Amino acid sequence: MSLLESIGGPRDLDALSKEQLEQLALEIREHLVRNVAKTGGHLGPNLGVVELTIAMHRVFDSPRDAIVFDTGHQSYVHKLLTGRQDFSTLRQEGGLAGYPQRSESEHDIVESSHASSSLSWADGISRAFSMTGQEDRTVVAVVGDGALTGGMTWEALNNISDDNNRRLVIVVNDNGRSYAPTIGGMARFLNGVRTRRSYRNLYLTSQRAFDRMGGAGRAIYRGVRGGTHGFLSRFSNNEALYSNLDIKYIGPIHGHDVAAMIEAFEQAKHYGAPVIVHAITEKGRGYEPALKDVADQFHAVGQIDPETGESLEASGAVSWTSVFGDKLVQLAAENDRIVGITAAMLRPTGLHKMAERFPERVIDVGIAEQHAAASAAGLAFGGMHPVVAIYATFINRAFDQVLMDVALHKAGVTFVLDRAGVTGPDGPSHHGVWDLAILQVVPGIRLAAPRDSVRLEEELAEAVAVDDGPTALRFPKGSVGRFYDAVRRTDDGVDVLREGSGKDVLLVTVGPMAGTGLEVAERLAAQGIDATVVDPRWVVPVPRSVVSMSAEHRLVVCIEDGIRVGGIGTRIRQDLREAGVDTAVTEVGLPDEFLDHATRAQILERTRLTAQDIAQDVMGMVLGSKLPHARGVSNETGSTAIVAGDR
Repeated sequence: MSLLESIGGPRDLDALSKEQLEQLALEIREHLVRNVAKTGGHLGPNLGVVELTIAMHRVFDSPRDAIVFDTGHQSYVHKLLTGRQDFSTLRQEGGLAGYPQRSESEHDIVESSHASSSLSWADGISRAFSMTGQEDRTVVAVVGDGALTGGMTWEALNNISDDNNRRLVIVVNDNGRSYAPTIGGMARFLNGVRTRRSYRNLYLTSQRAFDRMGGAGRAIYRGVRGGTHGFLSRFSNNEALYSNLDIKYIGPIHGHDVAAMIEAFEQAKHYGAPVIVHAITEKGRGYEPALKDVADQFHAVGQIDPETGESLEASGAVSWTSVFGDKLVQLAAENDRIVGITAAMLRPTGLHKMAERFPERVIDVGIAEQHAAASAAGLAFGGMHPVVAIYATFINRAFDQVLMDVALHKAGVTFVLDRAGVTGPDGPSHHGVWDLAILQVVPGIRLAAPRDSVRLEEELAEAVAVDDGPTALRFPKGSVGRFYDAVRRTDDGVDVLREGSGKDVLLVTVGPMAGTGLEVAERLAAQGIDATVVDPRWVVPVPRSVVSMSAEHRLVVCIEDGIRVGGIGTRIRQDLREAGVDTAVTEVGLPDEFLDHATRAQILERTRLTAQDIAQDVMGMVLGSKLPHARGVSNETGSTAIVAGDR
């Protein structure tokens, strides 16, 4: 039996010697590479926290001591040490989640994996422990240095420092990277600590006793004294600023020296007040292909060859992200007012292409979506046209700024939302299913959902030409797939994809659901039910031609891969009623629930968002056996129901 196989829970670490802990670290890395190579997942971040996590579980008593990860993609080692070693179906339906998940283990606390929130959780949990007399319990928050670029972290630190009578340990996992290299003033400061000669010597010799570092250690402590005070004073040069913040600082510690990390955690645990433990780690540690990956050191991988790190997945398919990135470069070359903004995701959103061509016109704000949106409003006021490229799930975080800073001021800002809709294996917090429902309540906003790469290029060009209000363009994860040509385009820009002689059902498809809508129409036609299929292209505001076509049909069906509640179908129904059109509308979309990790196809099947399920339901509405009834079939009209095959 290997050492890893002997670990059924954190307390099994107590009996291991220093040498055994080091051997365990080697086994964990081998386990991660072997298994994640088969399933895909977040490999680089977890290779970088092996010793840190071993030391943390050796010193702290989870789950009595609450451990919170920010973000949860660095929790694989935590899963292994808490009895979850079957990684064969990682991120697959029924298998382990790629992030902490309460249903898996009592050791998992925070499931949401949107960065920079862990210190707020830690603040609340530690306050609750104090209020309920549980002063012997410690709260540990593991924060990547990338998360320190998020404003929520600093809001939490401000409150944590105001009450120093709690057992709270903040572990800064500092590897110089979020997805790609971490940017900003905080990153420059931490990089200075990481690269100074005194620290390089410390790192190479793995000095275990940080309190014996001598003058260099005291100088480092003075430079970051009081946590936030020290960090911010390096940029502000204002020693009085934040002087009330007094959080003990321990470090920097060699994050891959188990003994040094254990000693640091022991001191932090017994300090009795908030402590920052600053650990310097290496993303992708111990796996040469990851270390050589300049882009993101294997932050997230698909299936790979464990020996070489080469991808085993089919290549050559053009991704939505790539199409966007290429088109934006073209538009930026034609219009020097265009500026790109991203939130620590330059390469994942495709903005790296514009950054390579026009580096002075691309801004990476770090993990700070709120700041990105408000700053974009300022850029628009100054005469630029910002294109804010982020994942759809993260636009939730910037809603107030989109509403009050961009829309209220009629700022010409384009939001490009990658990974919209069902994203699959990343799980509940990463599906981009809320954007349409959230954004369509913003006054004056225009929302576009391209069905293929041609329409993506077309609608992006249209979006950046709008300077009197916000626009948003959303597209899914993965490859763009096939093209869908239109039969005709209406005067207000709606593409009619299929037009029959009858007027039974109008299928309004949102973005890539066009393919599903066309298949639904074929299935209905086989049963004698005629369907028209349209792609509005710009789904908000609802084009007038969609309203007029709805009046001509007996039933309107809106098919979208966002949540039904407050979705585009809801908006169409409201606009029809306002226009005095009484055609029944049914909204086909996702339920308002958190969707567990699985493939996109599995999730769509589970939620009955497949062509077969939709066609079956629509048939019932046309035949009068399912609500809402198609016009001319309901009991109120007294009309005779159509029987399949009569037409």
